[in-house]
Amino acid sequence: MKPIVIAFIAACGLAFAGAPEGKTVFQAKCQACHGPKGEGKDAIAKMFKVEMHPFSSKEVQSKTDADFKKIITTGNGKMKPVTGLSDKQIEDVIAFVRTLKD
Repeated sequence: MKPIVIAFIAACGLAFAGAPEGKTVFQAKCQACHGPKGEGKDAIAKMFKVEMHPFSSKEVQSKTDADFKKIITTGNGKMKPVTGLSDKQIEDVIAFVRTLKD
């Protein structure tokens, strides 16, 4: 029984393993438009005439990791692609965004 418990705890830890690193990347690359907690900045939304859903919302959290990766690497609507990120950094940002649930 002990090995199963240890494996479960380890697996849970891996789910958010990159979140602290992702927060650092998010602060550098995303926060200017999306806000420190992914709430979106009203001034940016108004300027681009778009609606920014909070990252904690069901609409955002229901996206798959693949959806997030595509948005980050290719852009979405008026959002330009985020450049200069490694695959690991993208995974870390996604892990951080997953921590922003309501």
